[in-house]
Amino acid sequence: MIPSERPEQAISTRLVSPSAVSVDPSGTNDYNSFAEAYTAANETNLVNAYYERPAMLALAGEVAGRRILDAGCGSGALFAALRDRGAVVSGFDTSAGMLELARQRLGGGADLQVADLGSALPYADDTFDDVVASLVLHYLEDWGPALAELRRVLRPGGRLIASVDHPFAINLIHREAGREAECNYFDTTKWTVEWTVGGRTALVSRWHRPLHAMIEAFGGAGFRISVISEPDPDPAAREMFPEAIAAEPRFLCFLFFVLHAG
Repeated sequence: MIPSERPEQAISTRLVSPSAVSVDPSGTNDYNSFAEAYTAANETNLVNAYYERPAMLALAGEVAGRRILDAGCGSGALFAALRDRGAVVSGFDTSAGMLELARQRLGGGADLQVADLGSALPYADDTFDDVVASLVLHYLEDWGPALAELRRVLRPGGRLIASVDHPFAINLIHREAGREAECNYFDTTKWTVEWTVGGRTALVSRWHRPLHAMIEAFGGAGFRISVISEPDPDPAAREMFPEAIAAEPRFLCFLFFVLHAG
């Protein structure tokens, strides 16, 4: 547990064996089962509220009047921040439980839909100026179908702003646990942690992939890199969470533009 966070704010994690997950893989990533506890932590904790979300908003910049799709919007924290800055935002998530919390936050008029990233999305071609994909792509083994759909719904010249777990950090987690054989940096590897948050425990699986594989996937889908960021936490975090500020980067954030046809 992050030592300077209150228990209700923190998400405590531990690595679990791949063999433990293979017994019942359907039991992983069930955000419906811990939606409220996760949302409460996400609101004010270091990792989400003072690290990744500010970095995404900084990359988005001035968004007033822009049509933005929040891919994997969860309970709507980033959606709300973008809307407060004047954007016209739509969002989807695979978890109905998380979307219910998003509706409570955003109001009944918010454009929210249940959909799976990687499947056909319920939006027309060239609908959005921007897509934000906040800590969601790393849940997918194959990024190809998801990136193709996100490119389809973006207008020519539109932007994809994405964040993922930093692959060096994931590799380091495994090495420090003496389990480096389970996560070779250069492989695309499924890894699982047990989360304890708000008194609830859940298994969460994600896919580690090396940086070059990420870049190849984005380029192959027709995106041109504008920015690769290894962000620092918000300056306020150093006073609020002094024991938890680590030297190594935790996230990679990307800003891409859609390449014009031809």
